[in-house]
Amino acid sequence: MPTVRPFAALRYDPAVAGPLEALVAPPYDVISDLARRDYLARSPYNVVHLTLPDSEEGAARDLATWREQGALMQAPEAYWWVAQDYVGPDGVARTREGFAASVPAVPYSDGAVLPHERTHAGPKEGRLRLLRATQTQLEPIFLLYDADPVLARPAGEPAAEVEEGGVRTRIWPVEAGELDLGTPLLIADGHHRYETAVAYRAEHPEATHTFAILVSSRAPGLEIFPTHRLVQGLGEVAGEEAAGPGEGVTLYRDGRYLRVSSDEDFGPRVVESLAPEGVSYTAYADEAIAAVDRGEVAAAFLLEPVTVEQVARFAQAGETMPQKSTFFYPKLTSGMLFHPVGGAPAA
Repeated sequence: MPTVRPFAALRYDPAVAGPLEALVAPPYDVISDLARRDYLARSPYNVVHLTLPDSEEGAARDLATWREQGALMQAPEAYWWVAQDYVGPDGVARTREGFAASVPAVPYSDGAVLPHERTHAGPKEGRLRLLRATQTQLEPIFLLYDADPVLARPAGEPAAEVEEGGVRTRIWPVEAGELDLGTPLLIADGHHRYETAVAYRAEHPEATHTFAILVSSRAPGLEIFPTHRLVQGLGEVAGEEAAGPGEGVTLYRDGRYLRVSSDEDFGPRVVESLAPEGVSYTAYADEAIAAVDRGEVAAAFLLEPVTVEQVARFAQAGETMPQKSTFFYPKLTSGMLFHPVGGAPAA
């Protein structure tokens, strides 16, 4: 089972770099080209200059320059408690809390860290080039552990606080030694980044650990939201008339709700088995229903949330879920902390 440890984080010094609101951003893989230009224009120190640079070499130069200028400062070795205040797609306000740590970068075959989805080679190759150039994990992986929370939020004001995309993130340093979580870690988000860290360790054996935020699966505020399916084409579907969305999978078509009949108990697989055409996705059931009513799509499948237990079951069985099975919200804000990993630059 994995043992995690504190790390000496890099973090912005607002006295040099300016306010955090101009410096942070969402994870690289959810930023559009238009949004990238906006983040780059916010500040010459915005994290997107590193996470989505014009070149890996440019990111490495920027990182080194920021450290020399004092825009980035090195903090003492510590864990970091992370609290995110958000309103979910269901309209409910919550706070999700966990902690940032240095975690072992080991192959999935070791059983210490488990995936639940497939990755693609292209994004991993780009992330590996960036990691080689910067020798720094610029964004955290989001991991779950199946135990009661092993740390608690410290008293007092946070060391940093910022709002990005309607989500307020606060961080506090926490002093503690190595922690044995006694449970495999489940990747909620960041499969490409984790596999990149494992590949980098194969090149640089001293780079044993990587950057993650760990959340207890038993902690309040952790929710997995459903991703509903919008479809352009669909054949006949067996089921029972319903008054509205409910248990299982609900098909909305022609102004009517149908509870879909299936021997499969996993909603995304139920939809896959019906072979719909032209599938797109939304986290909001009312948006899905409205799209059908406007005639933009032929039908919508309204799903229940996937549970942490279901995600773990797939991961432990070595299976991967259908695309867009899980929606962990909110995303982790990039730019609050950075994790140097070491290793000589690639020749």
